[in-house]
Amino acid sequence: MPQIYCMVMRINIDCGGCYQKIRRALMKMQELESHLIERKQGRVSVCGAIDPKAAAIEIGKLINRRVEILEIKEVDFGAGELRDDGGAGSSGGGGGGQKTLMATAAREKMP
Repeated sequence: MPQIYCMVMRINIDCGGCYQKIRRALMKMQELESHLIERKQGRVSVCGAIDPKAAAIEIGKLINRRVEILEIKEVDFGAGELRDDGGAGSSGGGGGGQKTLMATAAREKMP
């Protein structure tokens, strides 16, 4: 079974057109299980059987914008929890609800 990762990225979302461009790019990526675009915070969360760094590069090329990886989590289905793999935001604090959302979304896709 391929490894499932959840990743949070910072992308500049200036307008509705930028939002739609990001949304279309994410919908084209077959390996993504779920995504969440937080427009006001400029954050995009994706979850799926992806190589996080390669996925960030691919998204950046598709939308022609700079993508900064804030956090990468590895989903461990055996324990039903997320494991921290590093990233700029891995020092903890805040945003706990988002982790639960991504883990739940990833578990729902299991056969």
